[in-house]
Amino acid sequence: QVQLVESGGGLVQAGDSLRLSCAASGRTFSNYAVGWFRQAPGKEREFVAAVSRSGGSTYNDDSVKGRFTISRDNAKNTVYLQMNSLKPEDTAVYYCAASGNSRTLRVVDYWGKGTLVTVSS
Repeated sequence: QVQLVESGGGLVQAGDSLRLSCAASGRTFSNYAVGWFRQAPGKEREFVAAVSRSGGSTYNDDSVKGRFTISRDNAKNTVYLQMNSLKPEDTAVYYCAASGNSRTLRVVDYWGKGTLVTVSS
């Protein structure tokens, strides 16, 4: 089992920045690709970004390219999502996810409970 706990969400204005963190515990963190999904009100959960086990490769949805940066610190068992130039359409619950087999998180083995990001216009 891997437990994932997100933090860092909140209410910000359009154009602001926010950094989300996801702390992992349980099995060896570096054995998993990790990343972020989000779910806006009334919409399906969607992929945001992922980072490979070593941190050497990252993957981002087109909607966040150039604005969001994912990174991980395997020594701290933590993955981060730096979000810049936030837009109202980024408003969503952001979920941390981990996969033992898919570097792009096509198959997710573990989910966090989510943290709410609200971007006001």
